[in-house]
Amino acid sequence: MADDQTESKPADQAELVADIDRTRTELARTIDAITDRVSPKKNVDRAMEQVRKRASQIDPLMAGAAAAAVVVGITALFLLRRRRKR
Repeated sequence: MADDQTESKPADQAELVADIDRTRTELARTIDAITDRVSPKKNVDRAMEQVRKRASQIDPLMAGAAAAAVVVGITALFLLRRRRKR
C-alpha cells in the first residue's frame, strides 16, 4: 500500500522540476528549523527571554520583603551561634 504522494507522479518535465523545487524549499525550511532548535546560542537566548519575562512579573515589594526576611534570618542565626560559643 503506497500513500497518495508516492502514487501521484508529475506527467511532464515542468511539473517534475516544480515538484523538485517545492521539495527543496520544504527541506531547506526543515533544516533551518532544526538548526534553530539545536543551536546553543538560540537556546540560551530563549532561556534568557523566559527569565526576563518571569522577572518582570515579580512584584518589587514582595522581592524586597523576601530579601529582608532572608537578611533577618541570617542575622538571627549568626547571633544565636555567637551566643552559644560564649
